Amino acid sequence: MSALESFTPWRERGSGLVGSVLKAIDILRCFDPSHYEYSIGDLSQRLGIPKSTVHALVKSLVAGGLVEQDPDSGRYSLSPELIALTRSVKVNVELRDRAAPVLRELADACRESVYLAILRDDRLLYVYAVESPSRLLARTAVGDRAHLHTTSLGKAILAYLPPEEVAAILARTGLPPSTEASITDMGALLDDLRRTRERGYAVDRGEHEHGACCVGAPIFNAQGHVIAACSVAGRRHDNEEETLGRWAVRVVAAADSISRRMGYVPSSPSLVRGPVS
Repeated sequence: MSALESFTPWRERGSGLVGSVLKAIDILRCFDPSHYEYSIGDLSQRLGIPKSTVHALVKSLVAGGLVEQDPDSGRYSLSPELIALTRSVKVNVELRDRAAPVLRELADACRESVYLAILRDDRLLYVYAVESPSRLLARTAVGDRAHLHTTSLGKAILAYLPPEEVAAILARTGLPPSTEASITDMGALLDDLRRTRERGYAVDRGEHEHGACCVGAPIFNAQGHVIAACSVAGRRHDNEEETLGRWAVRVVAAADSISRRMGYVPSSPSLVRGPVS
């Protein structure tokens, strides 16, 4: 899935919105780790915009330092200048900074990959990661997006959102599979979310990535609203159930610690309720 496909499309371009700016944003959203270079023709075809329009927009993005052109191939890619911009983003900086030391301790304890993710545009957005050397994919997940229903992180968030919000999100996104193990039936997903609330954490057994398993727990703000989730992920193996149980205890404790750092005061101590199922 491309970065463009992972975003909710622009549905309403009302008065006051500048069409050329929105088109330029659409161009930036085309780039992702799997599609990091484009020609003008590629972008034109992908977006359904005339080449002349794409060319003018891309030249403006190059002039602004957000896109750069390879002098040999002539293809375009995102500029490193964007990294500097992301460091200035205020949204979620507090969450990430308060969560980071807790997640590093969690990674050390479990000796596996650890992730922090939030809900953005009906998708899961990874905002922090401590990657294990044994991770199946040899790159950081930060900046990646995923369907909520295929990950323990996403299911941990969905389980604690208001039912009407869950219904609205899933109506927009559907339940497309990431692997053959992904949940694609609404009844089965709602049952999974119920079990997540009962035990305090969500489980992913190869639903998002082949050969991987994951445990995720919700993170709450001072108002008691779910704002994120953290998880531990690793390879599937013969002692998976025992491993998931060990991870669950640590992940729930980490999520509780981060929630408290965000001002959340639970009415009662959080416990891992029941075995993995």
